[in-house]
Amino acid sequence: MSLDSVLFIPYRQTLDLLSIEDAMRVCEEVYLMHARKTVQWSSPPSWKLDVGEPWHNHWHVKGAFLPDIPTTGVRMYNYFDDGRKNTVGSLECARYILLTNPASGHANAIIEEHWSYAIRSIASAVLPLKWLGPTEPKVLGLVGVGTMGVNALRCLHTMYDFEKVICTSRRAKTRADFAKKWSKELDVVVEAVDTIEEVVRNADVGVGGTTSSDVVARENWVKPGATYISLARREMDPEGWNRFDKVVIDDWDANMMNREFVEFIEKGIFSRDELHGEICDVVAGKIPGRERVDERILIHTTGLVSQDIAICHHIFQQAQRLGLGVKLPPTDG
Repeated sequence: MSLDSVLFIPYRQTLDLLSIEDAMRVCEEVYLMHARKTVQWSSPPSWKLDVGEPWHNHWHVKGAFLPDIPTTGVRMYNYFDDGRKNTVGSLECARYILLTNPASGHANAIIEEHWSYAIRSIASAVLPLKWLGPTEPKVLGLVGVGTMGVNALRCLHTMYDFEKVICTSRRAKTRADFAKKWSKELDVVVEAVDTIEEVVRNADVGVGGTTSSDVVARENWVKPGATYISLARREMDPEGWNRFDKVVIDDWDANMMNREFVEFIEKGIFSRDELHGEICDVVAGKIPGRERVDERILIHTTGLVSQDIAICHHIFQQAQRLGLGVKLPPTDG
């Protein structure tokens, strides 16, 4: 019996094969898989190759088996980082997910994941607002207006009708251009401000998506009733985590693979006992979401490769249905 071709799906096609709504739906489905404990991680869960001077080259590889679909996937990306230039969020870096049929081990697809990764990173973080967000938020605050900030705005626009968006970034021109563009595109007031503190203090829903490895936001800036979403490793000051009414993260073990998270856990700044729970258990109704109007809630995500794999499987199915993608020669061809 001859083997099927492997389908390669390039970045440009993924833009048309994955909508924001689909990404959020798939992320919710995968959270439910985690609540059912059906997802199987690779061992070790993350493999890295970090090469120093003069190359400054970094490989990260992760994998998971999702029997509910079913599919097996491996995510691999390579980027350059010399402390001045970092290509991790650009099309210049290599980003691929390989999907295989778990019943045979045969490759189904290779998918460029620049778009799917960018949307998944935000969709998986803002989705919990359905259970943990304010009832009628009026002001969205964006700390950072790069890829994460833009996609946060896109995702949240499908969930809420904000009266105002306030934003900041390191460069005054960048945030001013962002405000001008999106106020026109969304027909809503978008205001660029100078400081992160001003954004966080005024936000009903705040999103921190900077590339900084430093603490940039403080717990006492978050007002009563607000929910703050932290996407960076130390974006919200760890010293203030235990003063929130609820802290929810995507996965404890996944976060424990991050050096910064491990450091403040080992120092006793925060503990698992102080955690309200994982997002999957909120989504599945195992633990409560928001219980009071005035609760201050922190959502912190590091990202789950299971969601990347499931979203790329959705892209693969769409490409098959529409006859898109590039068929690579089969192994026995």
